[in-house]
Amino acid sequence: MSARGKARKRALDIIFEAESKDVPIPMILGEHVRRRESDGDPDLNPYAVELVRLVASYQEQIDVEITVNSQGWTLERMPDVDRAILRLSVAELMFMTDTPHAVVVSQAVELAQNLSTDESGSFVHGVLGAVSRSLDAARTAG
Repeated sequence: MSARGKARKRALDIIFEAESKDVPIPMILGEHVRRRESDGDPDLNPYAVELVRLVASYQEQIDVEITVNSQGWTLERMPDVDRAILRLSVAELMFMTDTPHAVVVSQAVELAQNLSTDESGSFVHGVLGAVSRSLDAARTAG
């Protein structure tokens, strides 16, 4: 797995943990940073930290983008891990413009296939494909 792939997985772990504990994402991120410092481990990957901060800062906007593009699925109805993968990936699609959309979508699908239900890979692919097309259209028009 690439360095960015590992960073995405670490960011997903933090986002998922925050949601499962029903605490703010920055609180969990801070705990991870402190734990790694006290254990003498190297810092969290800066890309992972940036992704987590983007989700925390823009979650409302990210959730709107997911909801608009998920055709009949509410956020609450989605499996928790799928929702976390989508939030992470939509943040990357929206704000980390140096990463090709195909890479973001591919790695999100891989995470969903490995960590969630049998249908999650295709569901995540469909939502992120729609988000990617929507963002591309908005950038072209803007």
